[in-house]
Amino acid sequence: MTDDAHPAMFTEASNQAAVFLAQLTHDFASSLDIVETLKHAIDRFMVHLNAEAASIFLLEEGGTALVCRECAGPVDIRGLRLAPDQGIVGQTVQHNAAKIVRDVSRNPSFAAMVDADTGFATRSILCAPLSVRGTCLGALELLNKRGGDGLFDVNDMQLATTVASAAALAIHNAQLATTLVEQERVRKELELARHIQESLLPGRESTAFPVHGLNIPAREVSGDFYDFLRLADGRIYFTLADVSGKGMNAALLMAKTTSLLRCLAKTASGAGALLRQVNDELCETATMGMFVTIVAGFLDCDQRRVDLANAGHHPVLLRRRDGGIEEFKASAPPLGVLADIDFPSRDLDLEGGVLYLYTDGMSESIDSNGAELGSAGLLRMIEAQVAVAADVRLSAIVETWRAAGCQSHDDITLMLIDPIRSGIHDQAAPVLASARASARPLLELRFPAAATSLKMVREQVQTAIAVIGASKKVISDLVIAVNEACMNIIEHAYKGDSAGEIVLQVMNNDAQLEVVLTDFAQPIDFACIRPRALDELRPGGLGTHFMNEIMDECAYAHLPGQSGNVLRMIKRLDA
Repeated sequence: MTDDAHPAMFTEASNQAAVFLAQLTHDFASSLDIVETLKHAIDRFMVHLNAEAASIFLLEEGGTALVCRECAGPVDIRGLRLAPDQGIVGQTVQHNAAKIVRDVSRNPSFAAMVDADTGFATRSILCAPLSVRGTCLGALELLNKRGGDGLFDVNDMQLATTVASAAALAIHNAQLATTLVEQERVRKELELARHIQESLLPGRESTAFPVHGLNIPAREVSGDFYDFLRLADGRIYFTLADVSGKGMNAALLMAKTTSLLRCLAKTASGAGALLRQVNDELCETATMGMFVTIVAGFLDCDQRRVDLANAGHHPVLLRRRDGGIEEFKASAPPLGVLADIDFPSRDLDLEGGVLYLYTDGMSESIDSNGAELGSAGLLRMIEAQVAVAADVRLSAIVETWRAAGCQSHDDITLMLIDPIRSGIHDQAAPVLASARASARPLLELRFPAAATSLKMVREQVQTAIAVIGASKKVISDLVIAVNEACMNIIEHAYKGDSAGEIVLQVMNNDAQLEVVLTDFAQPIDFACIRPRALDELRPGGLGTHFMNEIMDECAYAHLPGQSGNVLRMIKRLDA
């Protein structure tokens, strides 16, 4: 070969390499399917680099294995698995650098077992790393150069390295596309799972219903759940639970458990018997050591009593009407741990109190100072919203929690049982019968029976009525009537006992405003508070007379089956 022939040969070789790379890049760009991408590449590699065989190995299983994903040549080795440091391929990947073995018989790193298994005779090997931004994805391996001395040289290594770089970028893009498709599939499945979970939660009940719940999942799906259901015998079944673990496994166990509970609650004799039945079923089928902490109960609205069982869950909080707090701790292990055991239940007399149930997403959340909220912190937030209507009180508690800068990485689920609402609306009929079907609640307050509460009550009533555009006279009349009624309850029903409580409700149906005041004192003699002429009024009777004068209707009732009195006042808006 003459000296002046070298430049021409170099130029021709360079042009061929450039055309090859351009075609290869175009093929890579035409598909984001990794299998199709490798099939397009492997035959071109073998032909252009004059090799008898070629293969592409990729790191898989978290980098613990090298797997042949595509090959060309006389032997099909797709699926062949090597340790990440095994053979020449493994060395190339480990050092992220190209490697030539001109004579494999003299190289101790050559994995001769592959030839032994396949019958292929390897003489020379060229390996180039499939590397993107310093990260090695695998290696391109070429075997036995055709022609000449049959051995690869430095020029072959340079071209193979360039080709491998283009292939690595294409493989990387294909892997990203596959990951994005998989992530979108998983996202849609989780979204569907979330919708299914939401459908398992009970729907929003009327403001008069005594049980309310709230669930805020930390992820797409939740391991917490709550449920309640009015049974055929008039009792209300309720439950709140937390499934161990996270993600889809917890969500599936949650769906199974809540379905079992709802089905069996319809015929269960009590809370303990219900949990025993569900526990035996879960112990037969639960896997992976998962379990369920749970509180379940049955509310008797007539008697204001609850049959309650706690299996491994956080204590149930009972806020008495005097503001005192009682805790009812678990008396049995979680469901799914031990088969054939009893779950003791207890009979609670709520006596005007409210039960609060919660999961650890709330109690173990972290406040703005980095401290755990705990049950004491939760109680402070409950106390701050105790005057808020029961059906929106849980949302108000969560807003207080957020405003305090608290954060949680777990699901948050809350429930309250407040039978006073059903006592007022469902059992004081017919005295309290009204057009409530079309009425809209404007205000509900629950406050201590003390004169110090009245300023807050007057302000709340004025604000609530002003929202609907009522006249100044209507607002003034309502505020005065409510103030006088509360004073009468404080002085004559509770006789100055500030441990008592008053519940105030204001409702609007466009034609009239309805005010309901409920106390839990001893039943009063309504004959003593009937309207009288001014010259017959006794001391302390002016307030009652004034209420009857400025309101269009005043009616009284006792709370059946317990201590307590109800006053209903009507003010027509067209008067």
